[in-house]
Amino acid sequence: MSVSTNPKDLLGEKKISITKLPPVAILHGSAAMVNGADKYGPYNWRENDVVSHIYIDAAMRHLMEWWEGEETASDSGVNHLGHAIACCAILLDAQANGNLIDDRPINKKKPIGWFSELLDNISASIKRKEKK
Repeated sequence: MSVSTNPKDLLGEKKISITKLPPVAILHGSAAMVNGADKYGPYNWRENDVVSHIYIDAAMRHLMEWWEGEETASDSGVNHLGHAIACCAILLDAQANGNLIDDRPINKKKPIGWFSELLDNISASIKRKEKK
């Protein structure tokens, strides 16, 4: 936070900082979006409904390919992480614009946050075992 007394600065500091998303992520995500525009048409996800599991599957494939040591997708030459960013961006955009077909397997018998709590419990259990 700055010590500025400029009214514009003071107002701007109350808003979300767009500069916290690294430019390299924007560039790789944009490269994937351009590749998708060439294949499917620009902004195709706004003209059609988006099925959430399709984009989650694609993002996870790109993440796993990157995790296994492949930097770029063989069909596009674009970084796999850029493709994953693009998938997430499309999901966020579709959700914000009301054209997301949300087919997540929500468990209505469990409260919201149960999965995060499970992760925390498992992590704590592992940490306790490491201390022994």
